[in-house]
Amino acid sequence: MAVTRKVFYSFHYANDSWRVSQVRHIGHIEDNPAATPNKWEEVKGKGANAIQSWIDDNMTGRTCLVVLIGSATAGRKWINYEIKKAWDEG
Repeated sequence: MAVTRKVFYSFHYANDSWRVSQVRHIGHIEDNPAATPNKWEEVKGKGANAIQSWIDDNMTGRTCLVVLIGSATAGRKWINYEIKKAWDEG
């Protein structure tokens, strides 16, 4: 019996949200609720501390980080933060 992983998806929202939707619908990975464009804009509008808090809250309890790489993913501040957080927390 396969183990279901609780996943946090890391990606460039503006460019790659549609790709994440495709991956989520594969059905083999327990996904986290998708942030709607309105919710993401609300979080972004509150500044860096709110974004970091949202990431921290949504990564809690996850056993796997899946980084979906698009043409503008490398070097993005929050993706780097998510990778470092996952690495540091094992």
